[in-house]
Amino acid sequence: MKFPSPYEHILPEDIPCTWPPQPPDNTKLNDRIRGSMLGLAIGDALGASVEFRSYEYLLAHPVHNMQSGGTWSLQAGQWTDDTSMALCLASSLITKRNFDPYNQMVRYKWWYKHGFLASTGHCFDIGKATRQALDEFSRRQHILKSTFGLRTEIEVDHLSFQQVKQVPKFDVNCSQPNVAGNGALMRLAPVPLYFFRNPVLAVELSGQSARLTHGSQKAIDACRYYGALIVAALRGERKGQLLSRQFYNNHRAWFGSKGLCKEVRHVAFGSYKKPGGYEMGIRGRGYVINALEAALWAFWSDQNSFQNGVLAAVNLGDDTDTTAAIYGQLAGAYYGRTNILPDWLEQLYANGLITCISDWLYYLGHKSSLAVKTPNDMFYRISTRLQQKHLLRTISTHDRVFGPVVSRRVNKIKKASPRSHICWSQRQKWMSNRGLVYPNYQ
Repeated sequence: MKFPSPYEHILPEDIPCTWPPQPPDNTKLNDRIRGSMLGLAIGDALGASVEFRSYEYLLAHPVHNMQSGGTWSLQAGQWTDDTSMALCLASSLITKRNFDPYNQMVRYKWWYKHGFLASTGHCFDIGKATRQALDEFSRRQHILKSTFGLRTEIEVDHLSFQQVKQVPKFDVNCSQPNVAGNGALMRLAPVPLYFFRNPVLAVELSGQSARLTHGSQKAIDACRYYGALIVAALRGERKGQLLSRQFYNNHRAWFGSKGLCKEVRHVAFGSYKKPGGYEMGIRGRGYVINALEAALWAFWSDQNSFQNGVLAAVNLGDDTDTTAAIYGQLAGAYYGRTNILPDWLEQLYANGLITCISDWLYYLGHKSSLAVKTPNDMFYRISTRLQQKHLLRTISTHDRVFGPVVSRRVNKIKKASPRSHICWSQRQKWMSNRGLVYPNYQ
């Protein structure tokens, strides 16, 4: 799929949809991926008209459906920054066919400065932390201009991440210190949707996607944890498993060497399970821990209905669109598109584009996961002595992504025997039993 230049100022509903060349081989999984992206956008659109309204106001005037006017004077079904930034992130994954943090920041900047993938054609509702990060990113691009002798913004925007990485003075992570807003969590879904076949990589990159604009460990870990939940939902885990206080411990291998910070662990262990909702302290605010807790409260209490949960998220008040968008990512991945109200899907602005982007995330993520780099990756040498003790160990330059889970095994290897091998099929089975998938680095 080809996305327009930001300088063409083409509205999302006017972008031609080119569908993937092959239909999905798993329609249920494709339905979940569509559900997550559409769920994000529907939550955003439902909350847009009452953004910043108080809980008391919404208690008297609750949202029941898509509505026009309100905070941003939008048409019913139009969405705000949450969906725009998620589409920017998805467009980067689809265009680059990989996780490219520089390209992601370029596209966020296009949205900020040129209205790229904005429902109105211009940027609005941008958060303070995101604005500061993108302003800083624009300043840092001057370093790249001078380094590479470039003259125009277009030239510097089209540098590759490999080129950018060679510039010591340039850092793509542009957040102010300790920024812990919900602006990274609201746009997260495309990362776990693309990489869910490799849970360890999906969780790691979910955190990296946050670090670009939100540097607090709370914001990063909230995205890692929520990314893991979306991955587990796509892989078919039941709701009780997703909401279990043991979820984090049961999937600890997905989080590599660095555990979650105490604030996110507190949420993971069930702090959101409060039947009284707002009366018991659940708040739909901009602080990432509040937002995470509110979205999970809505999912926990929705009585297995996307409609119930997304409206409960909106009617908490305050940052209504973002709370509902965060809810929609996970609930959509769990319930799927088929369990979202058809009227909402029909009213949603640019629903065809969002569906098309979802299908590309499915198609390219699947295609990427099938790639094996070289024949040498088919075998892994280990010592005969360790084989006899049934201690399967791994030697691979790619194992750095798995952290100590694999490293503890690697460290016990002394000297690999050139005559002993592990077959690829055994390697796959060993990793699958531990929730790991062999990564593809392109």
